[in-house]
Amino acid sequence: MQDKVVVVTGAGNGIGRATALLLGSLGAKVVVNDLGASGSGEGGDAGPATLVAQEIIAAGGQAVADTHSVASRESAGAIIQTAISHFGRIDGVVNNAGILRDRIFHKMNEDEWRAVIDVHLNGTFYVSRAAAPYFKDQESGAFVHMTSTSGLVGNFGQANYAAAKLGIAALSKSIALDMARFNVRSNCIAPFAWSRLIGTLPSETEAEKQRLARMQSMKPEQVAAVAAFLVSDESAEIDGQILAVRGNEVMVMSQPRPVASVHNAHGWDQESLRSHALPALKRAFTPLDRSPDVFCWDPV
Repeated sequence: MQDKVVVVTGAGNGIGRATALLLGSLGAKVVVNDLGASGSGEGGDAGPATLVAQEIIAAGGQAVADTHSVASRESAGAIIQTAISHFGRIDGVVNNAGILRDRIFHKMNEDEWRAVIDVHLNGTFYVSRAAAPYFKDQESGAFVHMTSTSGLVGNFGQANYAAAKLGIAALSKSIALDMARFNVRSNCIAPFAWSRLIGTLPSETEAEKQRLARMQSMKPEQVAAVAAFLVSDESAEIDGQILAVRGNEVMVMSQPRPVASVHNAHGWDQESLRSHALPALKRAFTPLDRSPDVFCWDPV
């Protein structure tokens, strides 16, 4: 990582902060981006980004704070320009910025939908798109995007967040396919770690309390280690993948592939679909699980 220039969005707290600090300690030049908004996206404060940048510098590293929003093309472009202006190049992007506006689907309003999509999915696109021409011209670069099992598996009250996070997984795969010829890689992390966003989730029932207690045992630094590795040249063999990081566990997540099929030489109608296709296919149906149902064991 020595002298590589890396942008980390949402780096004022949690996983982003831990990633920026680790990259700085490894010799990277870090653009510490954070709007300083609340967990739901309101307001702004230069303090978090500035404090993290100062911490990197105080430890002997190189960093610059940036407070532009990821949620528009112009401001996202300014984040990448900060890297170019201060350090002369860009080698890696960690798309970590995020907000939550949870609501049960039938009560979710348009503002809650758009705000989350703008920060997570659009923000990931805008920042990545701004960096892509530099990566292409220098024929090197690495993207790391934060997805979530809320999208990969499912969760209650998070239609906006889940849609954005699953969209990020597809965006990452498309970037990997389009830019592999330029030696540019794109991967996702589905992180499990305690953060201020996780702290906003409800903890009223016993199951919810147990889930939050389990999350509190998983540290942002454990995710940061994998994020920094994916930015480095040491991970050159990893491209287009989704890694879940859960405590000291690192898992490769599956990506959609056919798991069962039936055919009918005469084509299908309502009766044959009911009597033949459904019984043959339903053994392969995915259960209506939530993320806590799938990841139900204590983290290592």
